Amino acid sequence: MAGEAQEDCLFCKIVAGQVPATVVRETETTLAFRDINPQAPTHVLVIPKAHYKDAAALAAGAPQLAADVLRETQAVADDEELDSYRTVFNTGSGAGQTVWHAHAHVVGGRGLQWPPG
Repeated sequence: MAGEAQEDCLFCKIVAGQVPATVVRETETTLAFRDINPQAPTHVLVIPKAHYKDAAALAAGAPQLAADVLRETQAVADDEELDSYRTVFNTGSGAGQTVWHAHAHVVGGRGLQWPPG
């Protein structure tokens, strides 16, 4: 069920402390940690602690929690001293989502070209 931890979810396991991660920020509702396959000098994932399969499900089911995730992307950028950065939500396998737990990528520390793909 949406919002409840899933046994087979990598990010739920990170939230529970069952899988290690390099945590950079934590709030009551969110967790931010370094991506294990960084695409830039700074690449941090910001996730809600509650399980929602993707950004669309998070926005529909828990809009305040979605706002918490967005707020934390700015806090990560501030902590990492990024003047500019990109926030990315991949939604669906065709867009590159590989973990089915909503998450924002905070990417920066180098020039980011457009279009991204």
